[in-house]
Order: sequence, then C-alpha cells, then structure tokens
Amino acid sequence: MNGIRTVVAGVGSYLPDRIVTNAEMARMVDTSDEWIVERTGINQRHIAADGEYTSDLAIAAGKRAIEDAGIDAGDIDMVIVATATPDETFPATAVKVQAGLGITQGAAFDIQAVCSGFVYGFSVADNLIRGGMSKNLLLIGAETFSRILDWEDRTTCVLFGDGAGAVVLRGEQGAGDRGIIASKLRSDGTKHDLLYVDGGPSTTQTTGKLRMRGRDVFKHAVNNLADIVQEVFEGTDLSPSDIDWIVPHQANRRILDATARKLGIAPDKVVVTVQDHGNTSAASVPLALDRAVRDGRIKRGDLVLLEAMGGGFTWGASLVRW
Repeated sequence: MNGIRTVVAGVGSYLPDRIVTNAEMARMVDTSDEWIVERTGINQRHIAADGEYTSDLAIAAGKRAIEDAGIDAGDIDMVIVATATPDETFPATAVKVQAGLGITQGAAFDIQAVCSGFVYGFSVADNLIRGGMSKNLLLIGAETFSRILDWEDRTTCVLFGDGAGAVVLRGEQGAGDRGIIASKLRSDGTKHDLLYVDGGPSTTQTTGKLRMRGRDVFKHAVNNLADIVQEVFEGTDLSPSDIDWIVPHQANRRILDATARKLGIAPDKVVVTVQDHGNTSAASVPLALDRAVRDGRIKRGDLVLLEAMGGGFTWGASLVRW
C-alpha cells in the first residue's frame, strides 16, 4: 500500500496462578486423566482467581509484550483485545486495558470472533498499520472461559482454561521480506448450533453457558483449517512446504495432528501447548507464539503460520515472516 510492512516487535503472555489438573477434574465430574489425555491431549488448565478479570490477564500479557518490544507503553497508539469473555457488556475490555497500561492516546476496541479472535485481530491490525492508522499496535487475546462453562458438563468443562497472550505490531519501512505476508478470514453462521453460548443481553439477559457438539466441531475444524491454510498461500510464491512453524489454535491435540497430516506438514513443525493450559480460545495462539519465541524455536527469518477456528463458525490464517 505504501511500502510499510507490519512486523512483530514483541511478544508476551500470562497464565493465572491456579492450576487445575485432570486428577482434580476427575473429582468434580465423571471423567479421568486417561480419558481427557486420550481425547484431547490436555493435562491441566489455568483458572483465574476470584476477582481476577479478563482485563487483568490482558494487562499482564500486554506489559510483557511491550517490554519485549523495547518500547514504552506511551508509544502504543492502538489497543485491540480479542475476547469472547469481556469484563462487562460495555465498555470494551480494550479500553480498560488501555487505561491499565497508562496509555492515554490513540484508540482501543475489542474483537469478538471467539477462538479465531486473535487471528482476526492480526489481519485487522495489519490493515490499520499499513493504512497509516497506527504505528505501534498492541494486540491481545485474553479469556476467562472458566466463567462461561457448565462445570457439570464433562464433555466441555475439561477442555477450557483462562489466559492471555499479546504481541506488539509495528509498521516498518524497508523491512524487506519480514512481516505479515497474507491473511485470510472466513465464517459460516449456519453452523451456529455446533458451538455457542446459550445466553446474552438481547436474548436471555444472562451470560449463558458454553454448548458444543464436539464430534461435529472436530470434523469441520480439520477441513476448514486445512482449506484456509491453502488459501492463504494463494497469490504468494510460497507453499505449505516452506513453513518453518505452524502456531495453531490450541483446541485439541487430535485436531492439531489431523490438520498437520491433511496438509502434509511434519508434526515437529507444529507448536503445541494445549497440554499445559487447555483451550484458551482467543488467547491460545499468542500463548503458543510467546512460548515458541522465548524458547528459541521461532527465529528471525522463519516463516510462521498462525491459524484458528472458533464458534460462529469463524476461522482464519495469517502468514508472517519473523
């Protein structure tokens, strides 16, 4: 558009202190560690403390990303929070995060695309930066999904956890091939009944609880994610074989493995963290991204693919040169 490329300047994450193991889950509902691990790959999940809100998780992750970028909070001119579990119906959680970080300039708003929220935000942020609306943008995926779970439904309550992950995205001239290369976003509202929350201000005047038809979601997830990955490479001179790392939404280990097989990508190129925190919805991609950057797997020059699918259905993928 104007020679500006959107590069990832910093990463950060935060997980609540409380850890709930599969053994503890087995004391709450009719399940077992073996059952959970075999079907999901999850060993534990983090649960926010009483009085610890989505904005608190987001602020902690945002501070770490800003520090990693080597800038001050005052340099941030845009805050986007991807979340399906906001502190309040309004104002946006992003506004509370903006204030909590001491940012007084620019704008802040939320994105709601459930588990795809961070990938949706990645695309929106890229366009805002390349269009000249932002120079240093803080994008956060943050969730307290524990607040919308039916803790008597063993098919869903074992899957989810709380957490936050963040990136600082910066516009750079002359970045070469670094930065966001392409993004693709999709949705299909006809699949609403497969994954949704049975409440809301306009319908029941309650928050509601998460409901899911897991087998149907699994089937659509593998097909949709494989297709969107192929689509994101269209118009580029790259192919899935060029990928150094896939950083997927951490929903279920079986979905991650099946998607990699369908794409013909080696399992050791897939960043997997679901075992440590379960499905954290919009937070899961940045949580995994932060882990892989900090442990040295993702390095400068690597081709990294982010992908996710969530309720709605929504799904998407972004290709970025680190």
